[in-house]
Amino acid sequence: MQIGSAIAIYFVFWWILFFAVLPWGNRDPVPESDRVAGTDRGAPARPRLLIKMAITSVVAAIALAALIAVLNSGLTLDDIPLPGPPGDGGGYQRFG
Repeated sequence: MQIGSAIAIYFVFWWILFFAVLPWGNRDPVPESDRVAGTDRGAPARPRLLIKMAITSVVAAIALAALIAVLNSGLTLDDIPLPGPPGDGGGYQRFG
């Protein structure tokens, strides 16, 4: 895999994982006095974005390393045991 492709895939992994990590640990400001005027009622009191970005970066790096390991292992789709076509006894059957 070329370095440009790895960076692009890491970027995609990072953003997908970041949106998955964003809701972790969010709490609404319970007392009305803690809410800043003009903010949305659903805005978290402490979003902790730096921690979430760090977690996302580590998990995205692990996911990219796993992808590179699978690509370099020589596995192909033929190595994955999938059910055969209908009619050979091991595949899916159509009803109707």
